[in-house]
Amino acid sequence: MDVRLSAEQEALRDSAAKLVADLGPTSVADLDDRDRVAKLDAAGASAVDVALVAEELGRGLADTAFLGPSLAAELRRLSGLEASAVPEAVAFAPDLGHPAAIVDRALAVDCAHGDGALAVDCAGCASALVLVPVPEGHGVAEVPVGEALDGVDLTRATATVAGAAVPLGNVTGDDLTRFRAFGLALTCADLVGTMRGAVDLATGYAAARHQYGVPVGSFQAVQHLLADALVAMEGSRSVTLYAAWGVDALAPDDALTAAAVAKAYCARAARTVGETAIQVHGGIGNTWDCLAHVFLRRSLLSCDLFGGVGPSLERVLAARGIGEADGLR
Repeated sequence: MDVRLSAEQEALRDSAAKLVADLGPTSVADLDDRDRVAKLDAAGASAVDVALVAEELGRGLADTAFLGPSLAAELRRLSGLEASAVPEAVAFAPDLGHPAAIVDRALAVDCAHGDGALAVDCAGCASALVLVPVPEGHGVAEVPVGEALDGVDLTRATATVAGAAVPLGNVTGDDLTRFRAFGLALTCADLVGTMRGAVDLATGYAAARHQYGVPVGSFQAVQHLLADALVAMEGSRSVTLYAAWGVDALAPDDALTAAAVAKAYCARAARTVGETAIQVHGGIGNTWDCLAHVFLRRSLLSCDLFGGVGPSLERVLAARGIGEADGLR
């Protein structure tokens, strides 16, 4: 056995050491400091922490399940359920705009027509969580993951769900609102990551590809495209970090509004950045072998989860009290 630590393990150890140095007890009296303990709990599993990981996974096109299991774990936590011993995902309605609601605690899936709920980012998951209408509001149930589908995203698995749902518990209105805010923030973080990866890929290509004896990145038109893409990505990152912070720090309705603002911004920017990356690559950007389309395809899925630009703007207008009577919606 090689007992030497890898660079990643050393970075993880150093991060844990800094966390404990900042928030660990330094005296016996500190053991009774509830505020300190609360900060320590939040530091280990805050929405910002999860969003940062999601961003890096998106940047590297990581083809491992993270979004699905993270959403399932958060839904379990908010519902007061024990953590699952095995990976699981969350099922969405066919349009992917919101977590799936199953009527009468059972779901008939018509795979031939694509009807029914979809488990997203469910590689290695045997089950998915769904929302069940109950007299108290919303229940959380578990349903088996069924047949795998050919989705737009080449890096994350999508599958149907089929079979009887097993009730697990209930989730309150405020907790469900916070879950939606968390989901929006997490999908925004993935979009920021895919934008970062796409910009890095296009920039590297523009520096390496020569035309007329000079890099194509020296042409002003290409520079403008890449500069606009970078600005869109940086703006998306700022609004996403605020949304992720708001999941834990703001009231549920305010957190959802902040996350909806972020999703409207990021979903619009991600498509533009992805298309820009393909354009900068020229003809090769339209081929299967170029990674540029993989970034765009990944972002298209994240754009739809929990609602894209239109539904997110609708949430913001509703939260601000702007309605159809005003002629603005």
